[in-house]
Amino acid sequence: MLIRKLFKFENAHIVRNCSTQRCSQNIHGHSYKVEVLLESNYLDNGHMVYDFGLTKLYIKDIIDSFDHAITLWSQDDPEYIEAMKRYSQRWILLPVSPSAEQFSRVFFLLIEKILQLSQKLNGEKEVKLHSVIVHETDTGYAHCFYDDAHSKLMGEINIHDIKFSKQIQKEWSKEDLWEYIIKERELIVPKIV
Repeated sequence: MLIRKLFKFENAHIVRNCSTQRCSQNIHGHSYKVEVLLESNYLDNGHMVYDFGLTKLYIKDIIDSFDHAITLWSQDDPEYIEAMKRYSQRWILLPVSPSAEQFSRVFFLLIEKILQLSQKLNGEKEVKLHSVIVHETDTGYAHCFYDDAHSKLMGEINIHDIKFSKQIQKEWSKEDLWEYIIKERELIVPKIV
């Protein structure tokens, strides 16, 4: 069975080397929608694949990191990167260009890791990330599956190379969330009210 949770955020970026000058040479923003599709052949003690309330913890924290932030590509001009960091408290540095396609791959890898590390409290069984869809506009989206996220042909993404500003990390429900993810420590799920 598949279940879907929708998230939204506003973000600015430049996508260097793309065909469109407006996109490749100008900072611009989008109202993104991210669909997270989870799957399992089992239901938990509440007769659910995965309680939607659980997605409002660490998965939401990671996706919300991109809200009202600028996403930068680590291979961009160093002066541009430093200027953006200097004038914005909310920034993310990615090892890949921040296109919708790469956003979907980044989100897939991060959510996949969060699911692997999250404590199972209510009989959740074999819950896997099926896919991630990132809507950049009302008419255009990128749909990422496991093979896409882990493809070296599309540019290798090592999550250790993703950097979140201090301001973003302060706003997470668990300020040291990134340490848990990078060091692959079990994420304790607090009691949800």
